[in-house]
Amino acid sequence: MNLFVSLKYLVALDDHRHFGRAALACSVTQPALSNAIRALEVSFGTSIVKRGRNFAGFTVEGERILASGRKILREYELLQQDLHSSQDAPTGNLLVGAVPTAMPIAARFVAMLQDRHPGITPTLRSMSSIELESGLESLSLDMGLGYTERMNNSNSAVRVIPQYTEHYFLLRKAPRATKPQGLRVGKPVRWRDAAQLPLCLLSAEMHNRSIIDRAFAEAGAQPRPVIETNSISTLALSVRAGRVCSVMPGALVDDVHGYDDIEALPLVEPSVETAISFMVHDTNRPSRTLEAALAFAQDPAWTGEVASHAGALGGGQT
Repeated sequence: MNLFVSLKYLVALDDHRHFGRAALACSVTQPALSNAIRALEVSFGTSIVKRGRNFAGFTVEGERILASGRKILREYELLQQDLHSSQDAPTGNLLVGAVPTAMPIAARFVAMLQDRHPGITPTLRSMSSIELESGLESLSLDMGLGYTERMNNSNSAVRVIPQYTEHYFLLRKAPRATKPQGLRVGKPVRWRDAAQLPLCLLSAEMHNRSIIDRAFAEAGAQPRPVIETNSISTLALSVRAGRVCSVMPGALVDDVHGYDDIEALPLVEPSVETAISFMVHDTNRPSRTLEAALAFAQDPAWTGEVASHAGALGGGQT
């Protein structure tokens, strides 16, 4: 039994919560993955996985083995990066998570980071706030881009690197008479008035929806969305295809800048500003790739890029 390979399979099973998807991610057959985990169980003399028709989670002992396995694999990755990197030329993997509304910014970040440091191989995943925080806590995630306010209310040992502030817009079909060239930013609209429109909003489990609901509540309004979704792309597409409007943060508005059939109206009364930050587990042993990523996250070349695409009120659109 190859311990490192078996532990990688175990971690993949935890990441994907499904034998078939974990096997696919590891480029092996499902029987090969299952046999490797059974070999781990024999080696440790205890059950690791709760077995049934479908994956049902880990036993108490399995959770302990999984946690230790993640630490072993992390130490292995740190050693590999130390052996094959230098401070000026980091080499290795970097796993970055981002909440869905911050994905356009995160995508730019990993692309520019990889361009600056070709030896870094980033993996970017869209994650809920809960998944992001859990990934940082378990050290299965190197860094995450998410809502600063969640960390302010958390006891987690997480370092926060502020990035930008979300502002919010009402997205609607552009009046035909205006014939805008690309997406146009119109006059501000009150949250209270926006609540009277047929809206497509993110579903309740998304943290961004709780921010939007708070804004409507502060305005003394209660919207009744006609469409709810956990898909960011659905927000703009439903506006284009139907008769609904939507509420989107500026980074997403910037991402649909090329659409000439919709317009964005800044939402006011109240003025809502939500801080977005990079977060890393407060460990004394960051990898070479993470050190480079943290340095770049504070580099003027990157902070200037963020400022031009974060979608501040009156900025970033024409």
